[in-house]
Amino acid sequence: MIACAEAWRGNGEVLASPMGAVPSVGARLARLTFAPELLLTDGEALLVGPDGEVEGWLPYRRHLALVTGGRRHVMMGASQLDRFGNQNISCIGEWEQPARQLLGVRGAPVNTLNNPVSYWVPRHSPRVFVERVDMVCGVGHDNARAAGPSATRFHRIPQVVSDLGVFDFRTPDRSMRLVSVHPGVTVDRVREATGFALTVPADVPYTRTPTPAELRLIREVIDPSGTRDREVRV
Repeated sequence: MIACAEAWRGNGEVLASPMGAVPSVGARLARLTFAPELLLTDGEALLVGPDGEVEGWLPYRRHLALVTGGRRHVMMGASQLDRFGNQNISCIGEWEQPARQLLGVRGAPVNTLNNPVSYWVPRHSPRVFVERVDMVCGVGHDNARAAGPSATRFHRIPQVVSDLGVFDFRTPDRSMRLVSVHPGVTVDRVREATGFALTVPADVPYTRTPTPAELRLIREVIDPSGTRDREVRV
């Protein structure tokens, strides 16, 4: 939750679009602590506070204006992610005859080419972190670069968070880099669970742990029913 919350640090007044229980807890925690300007939505047509209280109206046309204007930061899931940040949520196997049909491309291309998109992966494994995705849904750095300035102008993947660590793309070729490992996780374990060669700094820190105040907010205010535990193995 802390690593997901940190994805919105310093974003200012943008719309947070978390997809999943853990990212949702993270966005609300950020709003209640270090990111009071963050906008939250009920997923339909309203802006809401961390407690669900209505704060404003957000019809679909206004939501799209935020998307195309880059005033939204999404945290999506990924069935596959590769070393340049290409994301797949559509199918596994060849597109013409996939072995498994998933959600479909949905809004992933528009998201990644118009506003910041981070990713949350609750099960870090070589099946998710692959050398090359079977189908590009969310656009990665290599494909954006190949398409030219029209694709790279607003393209940004700030962060990838998994149950093992935090990653970014701040490398010369914009490939994935290990930023931190969660407490109790080793760098070797992350390498073994990743299907491509990560950039790993000489000194990899641990991900920040929650403060007592943040723990209280998570457990008593934001998610007292523990929905977050359904996404992450403990």
